[in-house]
Amino acid sequence: MADGTKIEWTDATWNPITGCAVVSPGCTNCYAMKLAGTRLKNHESRKGLTKDTKAGPVWTGEVRFNREWLDQPLRWTKPRMIFVCAHGDLFAEGVPDEWIDQVFAVMALAPQHTFQVLTKRPERMREYARGMQICAENYPAEFQRRWGNAAAEISGSPCAAGSIEDREWPLPNVWLGVSVEDQKRADERIPLLLDTPAAVRWISAEPLLGPLDLTWLDDGERDGCRLHFDALSGLASDGEQSITGIFGQPDPKLDWVVAGGESGPGARPMHPDWARSLRDQCAAAGVPFLFKQWGEWTPGENVERQRGMVDTAELINDTWHYAPENLANTDGHIDDEPDVYRIGKKAAGRLLDGIEHNGFPEVRR
Repeated sequence: MADGTKIEWTDATWNPITGCAVVSPGCTNCYAMKLAGTRLKNHESRKGLTKDTKAGPVWTGEVRFNREWLDQPLRWTKPRMIFVCAHGDLFAEGVPDEWIDQVFAVMALAPQHTFQVLTKRPERMREYARGMQICAENYPAEFQRRWGNAAAEISGSPCAAGSIEDREWPLPNVWLGVSVEDQKRADERIPLLLDTPAAVRWISAEPLLGPLDLTWLDDGERDGCRLHFDALSGLASDGEQSITGIFGQPDPKLDWVVAGGESGPGARPMHPDWARSLRDQCAAAGVPFLFKQWGEWTPGENVERQRGMVDTAELINDTWHYAPENLANTDGHIDDEPDVYRIGKKAAGRLLDGIEHNGFPEVRR
């Protein structure tokens, strides 16, 4: 947990819950998992959350509630963007609803901040958010029992329960998002996100491990017809015509897209065209786009030719092929330049075709 972070799309991290489990390829080189099993392995907030394997530390699935950090946002008075559970998943399988209730109570008590939530468990997030919305609108006694009492206990003030009842729900200062690393995970997770009550819905396509078409998500089959969904416009299609949602209006759509490559040991390359495609899709739809980083690998335009020996990677028939190259060799590649070079996150930077992309959705509180 830190007031201040190197993560490009947030201002601070808050870890009331730590621990997780590996659920998809994007988890393989998780920085939080590696940190929990190395430098922080003896810290009370991380102890026992990973196990040692030949591939390095791996989450055990155990989760931990760090009660001493729960009220931290209430002590930060200056408004800031806060990444929630940066070293875990708020909606992980082992997290009881009572913990999530307390996290949402804090977010309701701190309207000056914007809370950014990411999960790889959109089914649970959807059900939780729906239940909260129903309670807020129709069952005040249940709402008071769960979130009101939590707010009063955390803040130490009985009046806090009433203050969060008066808040707009879903909370305007809470952004709900999903992590998607490839098309398969986008097809699985984004439709569930868009079916979730939220003021802002967003995705983090990092590490980006394959191309993503956000305008053509698999939306299942209806009446014998295969449907696809444009997550950037909210329109579905049967391949011949667009289909609007209820009452002729588009369904909910994504409000923000973040993308980036993988960093750290064992980082997998991101093809430059995958990032360019997301940038162009968002530009066409008017959706804010933030390019977080290239990660360890970057295209030749960002590489100094005098670096000497570096690893290169080229994508051929959906398979990465690796080879060393001496960049000090003045002959070098010209027409047959590899797709990316491994020069490290710092040197690779975050310029996409010479431009820094820092799009954000409108902040509401």
